[in-house]
Amino acid sequence: MKKGTVAWESPSNIALIKYWGKIGRQYPCNPSVSMTLKNAVSRTQLSFSERKDKWINFEFEGKENLDFAKRIEKLFEGLNDELPFLSQYSYSITSENTFPHSTGIASSASAMSALALCLCSMEELITGSKLERDEFLQKASFLARLGSGSASRSIYESYATWGGSDAFSKASDDFATPFSKYIHPIFKDYQDYILLVSSKKKKVSSTAGHGLMNNHPFAKTRYDQANSNFEQMLGILRSGDLENFIEVLENEALSLHGLMMNSTPSFTLMKPNTLEAIELIRDFRNTTKIPVGFTLDAGPNIHLMFPKKDSNKVDAFVNEQLTELLEDGKYLKDETGLGPKQIYTAGGE
Repeated sequence: MKKGTVAWESPSNIALIKYWGKIGRQYPCNPSVSMTLKNAVSRTQLSFSERKDKWINFEFEGKENLDFAKRIEKLFEGLNDELPFLSQYSYSITSENTFPHSTGIASSASAMSALALCLCSMEELITGSKLERDEFLQKASFLARLGSGSASRSIYESYATWGGSDAFSKASDDFATPFSKYIHPIFKDYQDYILLVSSKKKKVSSTAGHGLMNNHPFAKTRYDQANSNFEQMLGILRSGDLENFIEVLENEALSLHGLMMNSTPSFTLMKPNTLEAIELIRDFRNTTKIPVGFTLDAGPNIHLMFPKKDSNKVDAFVNEQLTELLEDGKYLKDETGLGPKQIYTAGGE
């Protein structure tokens, strides 16, 4: 096949148990579990043709992005064993997000998972052989992991784990594992309001952040904590225990940011408005007894998580007390998502 085009839409995910620290070929130092989002997605199109002088051209939201093109090139160079045809073609790749990138909303997870799905669809076009759905998704998760660890989880709807653990025999370091069939009904339409404290690019990349764990004095303690919290969270997702869900959820978020603050060099990713919003969230929860909790990725923006039945009261709380702390008063309403979807595929001689 001389040319073709494939396109996928893939969501971001929010880690409930954080993966922080990696070894070897993008393997996690601890297991993680995440909720796949519905509205925060990347849409990626990959067109391929016979190899020319320029191997990879990448555009993000209409503008050429050389840094990410180099990242993709490095990924492709490492996939000779898995996808030996990659070196035979040149690529034009375009991508866009429905949310701000580089602000701690896992844009690499959605972008790299969409790209991995495109590569799997490209392989099917070239070989003329289709994989079974489960095998296709597992391979996409494996490839996504090599681009961004958390991207492995975005391949699956609802909830997914990544990283081997005695607490879940199906879990693997090589790819994510779907967990949706085990969850309590309360979590099937769980809400996630992403409070945009700042859309500025974060001071340290996730890759650099993971690297700080290599010589971190609390690394072993953190991995022990993460394994314990992972086991607890899987039980919570099965049982629907919202009180303990909030306790573990928030403990994970603050542990991640604490590790960044006491690393060398040190980084403070939260903003003053992040801390003020957290206090207001806790006050609201204590006063109303509504089970609303928060988590954060590696950035200042807050993921406010709660059951769908409480949406009206949480809407009022956000609009009355939190929007003044947000950049231009903005927040994104999201919820448990159904996973990626294929947009387009076509090939020709």
